[in-house]
Amino acid sequence: MMDQATSEVLHLQQGRVNLSFENDDVKKHKEQPVPPEEHQKSSPQQEGTAEEREQPQRQQWSNKREFLLSCISMCVGVGNVWRFAFVALENGGGAFLVPYLVVLVLIGKPLYYLEFILGQFPSAGPVDMWAICPAFQGIGYGQAFSTWAVSTFYVSLMALCLFYFFASFSSVLPWAVCGPWASSGCVPVYPNATLPEGQETISSAEEYLVKEVLKVDPEGFQNGIGLPDWRLTLCLLLSWMLIFMAQMKGIKSSGKTAYFTALFPYAVLLTLFIRGVTLPGSLKGILFFLTPHWEELLTPKVWFAAVNQAFFSLSIGFGVVNTFASYNNFRNNVYLDATIISYTDAFTSVFAGITTFSIVGHLADQMGVEVSQVVRGGGMSLAFISYPDALARFTFLPQFFSVMFFLMMFTLGVGSAVAYNTAIITIISDRFPGLPVWRITLGVCVVGFLVGLIYTTPQGQYVLVLVDYYSGGVSILFLMMLETMAVMWVYGLQRFIRDIHFMLDRSTGLFWRLCWGVFNPIFLAVVFVYSQIQHQGLTYGTYVFDGIATGVASILAVTAGGLVPLMFLKEVIKRYDTSKGLRRALIDVFSATSEWSPKDPALRQEYHNLQATENKATERRLSD
Repeated sequence: MMDQATSEVLHLQQGRVNLSFENDDVKKHKEQPVPPEEHQKSSPQQEGTAEEREQPQRQQWSNKREFLLSCISMCVGVGNVWRFAFVALENGGGAFLVPYLVVLVLIGKPLYYLEFILGQFPSAGPVDMWAICPAFQGIGYGQAFSTWAVSTFYVSLMALCLFYFFASFSSVLPWAVCGPWASSGCVPVYPNATLPEGQETISSAEEYLVKEVLKVDPEGFQNGIGLPDWRLTLCLLLSWMLIFMAQMKGIKSSGKTAYFTALFPYAVLLTLFIRGVTLPGSLKGILFFLTPHWEELLTPKVWFAAVNQAFFSLSIGFGVVNTFASYNNFRNNVYLDATIISYTDAFTSVFAGITTFSIVGHLADQMGVEVSQVVRGGGMSLAFISYPDALARFTFLPQFFSVMFFLMMFTLGVGSAVAYNTAIITIISDRFPGLPVWRITLGVCVVGFLVGLIYTTPQGQYVLVLVDYYSGGVSILFLMMLETMAVMWVYGLQRFIRDIHFMLDRSTGLFWRLCWGVFNPIFLAVVFVYSQIQHQGLTYGTYVFDGIATGVASILAVTAGGLVPLMFLKEVIKRYDTSKGLRRALIDVFSATSEWSPKDPALRQEYHNLQATENKATERRLSD
């Protein structure tokens, strides 16, 4: 007979709260179980299985290629072309590749693999996958909110690419000359006038972007929010229309779109690479990009930048990776997928960086200045100032290369924007399975367009900087940290490894155990704390955001993070029973429900039988 203390231990160990690692000698199907069957039946989230059978069958990818290409299209976005090169440049040049590759192996790939498993095992989106531990369901909602906010400004960048795409069909590229919008210090691509000595100069490409396209208000928010620019508004509308067309049939249509959005950019990038390395001065640009400054490796900010780049590039923590995996066959080898995609993304980043700086080196050679003087002002200036300026200097068909470059940029944007939207659409369709996908997609696109209008105003770029930091940076990092801790320290590393073995028939080695169980959650916590300590305020050019602007924008991060405790309370209240008390509700809310199992009825029954067997084995072990 078990005494009261032993009974309590058993009660807590049967899959409810697991804040430490289980013994490694418990192999394969011998880990600590989830709650016993009799307790699972009483869980509020496990009712209505008969109704679930009547619901429309969940979509699946038409084939493995569409899944892989969709993931590559999601990861290989505009950030690979402009962000990686600039981040590397600011953090040690070629030496940045060392921390980036280390972070990719120790954090990027393990977390990517983790998110694949979380989506594929229960065939559920970013919210419903938290049947693994309902207490943290708010993480899914927080990620969805942040992803939606990021998608609104991401599509505005696509609109900007579209604007430049259409402008590239001009007989003379408009940013190559100083138009009526130019200041007295404007310097065209081919100067035909001598400026007074001491006159402050600015390139025509920069003035074109700031004054003619964005019409940036130098006073920031002092004059309030202005009216949207009609040209950018039309480009924004067209961007959202194309996204809707790509997603109107769910992954069945977006999967077909991925053939183009994933492969076409590589064709253009290769063309630009071949053209770039044959230009005068290209070698100087490439060496500037790859020359290492090893002393930078000793500074924490370089490693922080590497983590940020890995998250941004791989789309980790946005709820997108697990969403795509949720449409896979249960037995799909996501380990191989994670390896292919993470290394493809890294290769593309480096290749795009070399291509970019070969062209930037040519620009520096043409201007007679150092490369460092050409690249300034952030990654966006690289894409919309330095690159256009360099393309305009091509002696052979500058319009053609400009059209191809901005079409490539737009295509990269479509792939990522479709992925972000898929996460949001999946959450809604999982909640309302009877609602046609095209209606959900239309609603998401219409709301996204209306919100995105703010980015077409003279203050749009200031808003973009704030949303990017508080939704795409702080929130995502915080939520990913919680996600890793919840799965590994609450649900349990050993239990999670058992699920991987059940799904893939694959053992999990020591490397993955250490990464998931120790290194990833601790390192993410350190990086998050460091980022908050070192944060010195946001700027856009020479404009410094005041406390009011950052205070209002921080609501985005507070909302995303605040959804975690809010949904925790909701789940506790839903489970609270006066006859059983609060303690039972709290234990319940940290327990995996029966929904954390395969969707296929036969596999689900097999998995539940495995759990029942483990429950009995645990009881016998504790009673001895």
